[in-house]
Amino acid sequence: MKTRFVLPVVGLSLFALAAAGCAHEPAAPAVATPAARPPAPVASAPPPPAASYDGAAVAISGDLVAACNLVVNKVDSAPKFDFDDSALPDQDRGVLDQVAKCVTTGPLRGRALSLVGRADPRGEVEYNFALGERRADTVANYLGQLGVAKDKLRETSRGKLDATGTDEESWARDRRVDIALL
Repeated sequence: MKTRFVLPVVGLSLFALAAAGCAHEPAAPAVATPAARPPAPVASAPPPPAASYDGAAVAISGDLVAACNLVVNKVDSAPKFDFDDSALPDQDRGVLDQVAKCVTTGPLRGRALSLVGRADPRGEVEYNFALGERRADTVANYLGQLGVAKDKLRETSRGKLDATGTDEESWARDRRVDIALL
């Protein structure tokens, strides 16, 4: 008997729960809402950064070229640092002068720069890291002579890690210092 009595009670309990879950408040009266505004126009994308400078021994990022309004010549095929050398070629001094002016008294006054020394794929890994460091140091020292504070220059080396050259012309492009904003 208990079984017959329990089942109807359980069944009624489930029915009551189901009914309560379906119960709802009466709908609120409709209120007039103002017409939806059309979406605001999306701002156009900013113009792409200026072409980067790829000089004899330095490569400068496009954002730095644009922000400093650098006047540079594109010199893709120019030799970079000489093989096994870290002396700064004369043709890069002009653009480095402009970079120094930009970060000391120009629109990027006080901004920090990254200087990444690079080497071609020939030679030992450790040697090329050291050579990349010497190249970054050369550029940092030159910028320092022009008034860029040493604490605004972050020097590092990638050595030959990213080198892609396979012959003298392409090896020359691997021997450089990349300069970018931090």
